[in-house]
Amino acid sequence: MLDSLVSGTLAGTGSFRCQRCGHVVTLAAQGTLPECPGCGAHSFERASLFGPTRFSRAEAHEPAPQEDTSWLEGARAEITSTGVHIAWQDHGTTHVVALHKEWTRMGRSLAADVRFDDPTVSRRHALVVRGPDGLRVLDDRSLNGVFVNGQRVESHALADGDELVVGRYHLHVLEVTATDLAVRRGTPHASIG
Repeated sequence: MLDSLVSGTLAGTGSFRCQRCGHVVTLAAQGTLPECPGCGAHSFERASLFGPTRFSRAEAHEPAPQEDTSWLEGARAEITSTGVHIAWQDHGTTHVVALHKEWTRMGRSLAADVRFDDPTVSRRHALVVRGPDGLRVLDDRSLNGVFVNGQRVESHALADGDELVVGRYHLHVLEVTATDLAVRRGTPHASIG
């Protein structure tokens, strides 16, 4: 009986650590734990401030299962404007959003520019900021964190091909240049020598 209170998927309130990657998920109400935003696993144990592992990642763990990214080239081919975009899949549907604003807010809030209606995403989860040095993602005090290429970050520069994890969503950064569009259309373009 005690085992069901500290592991498994049915949980009360509190923080739970993924047994595979160590990602911590916090529930404010009783319910079922979601899949791990860090690796997609479904095996959790109660996280404790007083235990030997505290809130750190597991020391040794299996590698996270590889996400099927075969849809990404199709998403890139559908983009018709230059600039940086993010793409993700949700239940088999591909979504692509251009990151053209100075600030792009991501979260569960109705005010978010990129909205995810999912309990693994905080109301104000992340910000993508356009600056003189390019795009940068900032963790907006989210509960489950922001990950870029598998590493939890507070702030990180974004580049073409980066994977951004927000809650259970795996977002991919796609940069499309004028040259990319010209090649796709078969339009001759000047080469730089």
